[in-house]
Amino acid sequence: MIQYEKATGEFKLNGKTAIVTGGAGGIGEATARMYASKGVKLVLADMKDTVSEVAARIAEEYHTQAIGIQCDLTKPEEVDRVVETAIETFGEINILANVAGRVDLDNAEDIDFALVENQMNVNAFSVFRLTQKVGKTMIKQGKGGKIVCVTSQADFIAIDKHVGYTMSKAALVGMIKVMALEWAEFGINVNGVAPTVVRTYMGDRAWQGKVKDDMIKAIPAHRFAEVDEIAAAILFLSCNESNMITGEDLVVDGGFTIR
Repeated sequence: MIQYEKATGEFKLNGKTAIVTGGAGGIGEATARMYASKGVKLVLADMKDTVSEVAARIAEEYHTQAIGIQCDLTKPEEVDRVVETAIETFGEINILANVAGRVDLDNAEDIDFALVENQMNVNAFSVFRLTQKVGKTMIKQGKGGKIVCVTSQADFIAIDKHVGYTMSKAALVGMIKVMALEWAEFGINVNGVAPTVVRTYMGDRAWQGKVKDDMIKAIPAHRFAEVDEIAAAILFLSCNESNMITGEDLVVDGGFTIR
């Protein structure tokens, strides 16, 4: 059994090492910045060629250590490279934030299978590979760990034109529950954060015009989420303050799914 680390209400993470996927922008960058503000050493993984620049800026602004790795996590060898680089650079991995994702929208009867397959590869299969490898590493380290996956409000309510996206995010919820069950004895917490639409490039691309206006009206808070609000939920699930929470999917949706 892993020794209990007391919750202090201070959300302390100083000296921990975190891998953040999708770390070059949007929710991923916001999460990285929030971790950095707590003294976390960062490994940012992203397909964008700007990821190293983002890591360098964060390291300078928050006086911490951060590296960026441009990679395609749908390739198993790239998953291995990210984990191995993290260990070689910082010695261990304490936190994994699975933030990277994609969305392709169309009616269920019309969507091309390739788009569904792509979403499953990015949003589910690559996340499984990385989480499995990091989980093995955390078990070997014997110090516990925190794993957080960005899921979706689509886990809880059907949304028009989101069939492929919903399939991929629902797969994550099942993965989270099983890994949380199996790894609890090792002090590893596995949870999800399920946002509403977030004001990011991906969110802006998916929600435009009347569809956007109607969605905002349907959210009791009458707005989309900001990236820092999702990052704050991820931060909470990465700290000792959430030690007794595992296998859950924390909804951050302005009340959309309680209607």
